Amino acid sequence: DPNLRIHLAQIRPDVNMGSLLKTTVSSQLFTVSGAPRTRVAPDQDGQFVVHMEGVDIYDPVTNVVRSAGAEKVAAWFLDSDYDGRCFCVCQAFFPDRSAWDKLGKALSGTLDEDAFAKLSGTVSLPFPVGAHRRVAVKVIDPRGNEVMRVHKLGAGYE
Repeated sequence: DPNLRIHLAQIRPDVNMGSLLKTTVSSQLFTVSGAPRTRVAPDQDGQFVVHMEGVDIYDPVTNVVRSAGAEKVAAWFLDSDYDGRCFCVCQAFFPDRSAWDKLGKALSGTLDEDAFAKLSGTVSLPFPVGAHRRVAVKVIDPRGNEVMRVHKLGAGYE
């Protein structure tokens, strides 16, 4: 139907809390939806690494998908054995180098550049396949939106 206009929306899991949920003006049940652009690759030791390529966020007001490259992602986190219920941060990365520069100045240049280069990267550290055979990647975009993607691991990983 050409007269029908549809927008993607994502409702927060808090709605299941019923009367326990605070009802204030700032409470928003619907959030933006999006997806990290990530890929998983095996390494030479039989472990896996995740490559962060960026994030796409759907803006329901303008009906446009906004994309940000990996270097503009505020933070991304990895759960290397995601059980489908609880996200546990196993690795954390902060690719926006400007934040590290500010931290380095605040600490008067006492940062270990090699260590922080790994934490500001777009490729995870290698990790083995866990019991749940899934890895979850949670991304926070430059505007503070949080989105997640789950990859299956093992034979036929995606």
